[in-house]
Amino acid sequence: MLRTSRSSALSARTATINQIKSILVSASEQLRARYQGLSNSKLIAALASTQPTSTPVTVAEATAYSVRLLARRWQALTEQIEDLAAHMQRLLEDHAPALMSVFGVGRDTAAQLLITAGDNPDRLRSEAAYAALAGACPIPASSGKTNRHRLNRAVESP
Repeated sequence: MLRTSRSSALSARTATINQIKSILVSASEQLRARYQGLSNSKLIAALASTQPTSTPVTVAEATAYSVRLLARRWQALTEQIEDLAAHMQRLLEDHAPALMSVFGVGRDTAAQLLITAGDNPDRLRSEAAYAALAGACPIPASSGKTNRHRLNRAVESP
């Protein structure tokens, strides 16, 4: 559940920064020039700290108000992502320390492996079994003189 929530928050945060940049592209030259060339983190900090009018009347005021709200949404989503990541890290270190100590296995990979294995880690008895479970095992797809393989997308345990 934590991984799903974090993934959702990451998608929403990406959509939010895309909205901000889209709005700024179509904003007035004055507003666009003020934030031009800033990195994402500096842009968000600058936009979130602005004090536009609380009751926008003009297009420029509505634009400034909107990007401020979006910047604050981006900050809130970032906070959620970090909070969820910390909870995932703690749970993984408590329940799967051996998996977390494997070189190259980070929080996201370990969580996905545990989700895939479920309550039955014996399902992953070999690399071939994992490939079959993940839908990435090669199967023959030859015809005539052509000798090739394709990925087996049928998710079933061998």
